[in-house]
Amino acid sequence: MNTPNKITLSRLLLIPLIVFFYLADFIPYGRLVSALLFVVASLTDFVDGRIARKTNQVTDLGKFFDAIADKVLTMTGFILVIAVPITGTAPVVWPSWLGVVCVIIMLAREFIISALRQLAATKGKVLAADMTGKIKATLQFVSIALYMFYAFFLTDITPTLSTSTTEKVTGIIGLILMIILACATVLTLYSGAHYLIQNKFVFKSDKKTEKPEKEHAQEEDK
Repeated sequence: MNTPNKITLSRLLLIPLIVFFYLADFIPYGRLVSALLFVVASLTDFVDGRIARKTNQVTDLGKFFDAIADKVLTMTGFILVIAVPITGTAPVVWPSWLGVVCVIIMLAREFIISALRQLAATKGKVLAADMTGKIKATLQFVSIALYMFYAFFLTDITPTLSTSTTEKVTGIIGLILMIILACATVLTLYSGAHYLIQNKFVFKSDKKTEKPEKEHAQEEDK
């Protein structure tokens, strides 16, 4: 395993720690630690690719491994901020239905693209992430990280503020984060459509391979 793939592996290994510290209410500033670990894990997505291209260590395994690590990290982050309630505070993602809809859309996109990559693999091709996918992933990382820091704010900073100040600050932050999440979702839809169109040759190859097989079957019948 080369250095870029080891860095990608470290991203996966950080995920259990991110989950642990986010859920560990008994640890002071646990959600802050979780948010910082998530930022570090997100940065490895840029480091491994940069090193791989600079040192000419781009491999099919690395392309596949990197895509899987990104999906697991982003979905873990979204599930934490949306599905895990914080006792005694406002929801981290508000309104809650927006978070659920956005994550469903993002999950659907990832499943569709994963299916496309599997189809391409049966044809001996490996589809790497394109630039729109990278931008989409970056915005998702930023959205999740901000929500995690917001969760820390709700649990550790809000109790020290007055009620009126808390309502104003949480309202403004919640609105900003809602806009960022909506933008990430729209970009996710766009990048998915762009990726499908860009790699539509994967579907065309099926049609080309069906004809020779039919002709071969007819020859055997004769």
